[in-house]
Amino acid sequence: MSKSSLPAPDHAAALREALLAADFTADGLLDRLGAPAYAALARSETVPALRATRGDTPLDTLVRLFLLQRPVAEERARAALPLAECVADGWVSRADGTVRAGVDVRPYGGPDGEDWFIVSDLGCAVGGAGGIGSREEGVVLGVGGASTTLAGITVRTPVASALDLGTGSGIQALHAAQHATRVTATDLNPRALEFTRLTLALSGAAPADLREGSLFEPVGSDTFDLIVSNPPFVISPGARLTYRDGGMGGDDLCRTLVQESGDHLNEGGYAQFLANWQHVEGEEWQDRLRSWVPHGCDAWIVQREVQDVTQYAELWLRDSGDHRSDPAEYAERYEAWLDEFEARGATAVGFGWITLRKSAAAAAGNPSIVVEEWPHAVQQPLGQAVQEHFARQDYLRDQDDAALLAGHFVLAAEVVQEQVGMPGAEDPEHVVLRQHRGMMRATKVDAVAAGFAGVCDGSLPAGRILDAIAQLMAEDPVLLRDRTPQAIRLLVEEGFLEPAPGVGPRGASGTERPASVPPVGRGGRPRVRRSRARRPRSQ
Repeated sequence: MSKSSLPAPDHAAALREALLAADFTADGLLDRLGAPAYAALARSETVPALRATRGDTPLDTLVRLFLLQRPVAEERARAALPLAECVADGWVSRADGTVRAGVDVRPYGGPDGEDWFIVSDLGCAVGGAGGIGSREEGVVLGVGGASTTLAGITVRTPVASALDLGTGSGIQALHAAQHATRVTATDLNPRALEFTRLTLALSGAAPADLREGSLFEPVGSDTFDLIVSNPPFVISPGARLTYRDGGMGGDDLCRTLVQESGDHLNEGGYAQFLANWQHVEGEEWQDRLRSWVPHGCDAWIVQREVQDVTQYAELWLRDSGDHRSDPAEYAERYEAWLDEFEARGATAVGFGWITLRKSAAAAAGNPSIVVEEWPHAVQQPLGQAVQEHFARQDYLRDQDDAALLAGHFVLAAEVVQEQVGMPGAEDPEHVVLRQHRGMMRATKVDAVAAGFAGVCDGSLPAGRILDAIAQLMAEDPVLLRDRTPQAIRLLVEEGFLEPAPGVGPRGASGTERPASVPPVGRGGRPRVRRSRARRPRSQ
């Protein structure tokens, strides 16, 4: 099948039924291949899967046909597929008694156990040390780590409208179709829109409004409740590959995308992107990103990784297979990348997540803009953690120190205390609070903050807890009240403490309660309560 000829979705429902009947699903593949061969596929290594599918079941046939892209005997294909319809629509081709796949069809498990299928170009599975290895400009990729990362951090509340900008093979549009009444998907590459149509149809999802064009040009002045984009963010000399190269100088494409998104968000709406940004000599990278945030929006920007310019160039030269080209040609391309960075004063490239939220407070000139570096493990999905971050920012924006001291707080779920010190010592050298969900942060706290967090159950205002701690530690309560609100603010901002729901300033029952002294350890230190928690999987 030529690159310009793609399958028609006319019989997608019949093909989907056959795939499900054969258990050609994410769970079915894991059961059939076994964990080692299944994991090897994610690295673009096919030999273990070939060995595991030497049988003649319909599932073996489908794995070899669509995932491993090997020819299969016609009689085996007929037993696994509605063959006549698949040939007529162009999903497969038939010649000389064998059948070959026309596209890559990859099972993908939805967040609530849905069985979906991502359709992309042959030979363009994402993963493996060798990268994609394709130099074709209009190639459309399947699911990769960037795709699943963006899907995991996206806020998943029901919305009226969602925009997937730069849809590719349609994975973000597919997720959005589960909680958005109307989904619009755009791409500069018309073939990507056709692949999105196939992905949605084969996954049993509602069709999207597909529009061709660059950035926000296809949607005009339309606004949305959710905007997501895994854009072609690679900072490269030129725009050789549509699927990854932005075509603008440096990080201008990502900057433009972020800055223009504010005009297309409804009040309370979120825009969430993956992006690359330059680290420029003589400039703080945090300031660079703050300057991107549009008026009227709050922002949470997380840098997950930094590479120096040589590492970055080598990564993307491998991605396109240039490392396997003539050595002189490879050296010439490598020089071009380094010349580009040198001309822009760039010493490194950062990668991470950008989330914007349209808010009245930001429009009034009081935005919350948090730019941080967090290269550590997190627990996906993070959509709820993103919502909680902005809710905490809203709360803190309205609280002065006096309000914080009058507030009631609870220790967040799955926060544990760790004490570090010499065995047998009376007191720990330091105390760490650690999260076991969401961002999985850890923070070192002093005795006062540890004791305060340990007894926060929502029943007492913060000020009365501090008074009790001051009495216990023989400190001046006025001075303790004066210096502690900043520590409380930080613990709330990072999600270790949460405002107690439905608790007024006079306690849960509305009646003033006497302050109870926090439990104490030896040496007069407050003892921090350890919440019960299980260790989640991290990603």
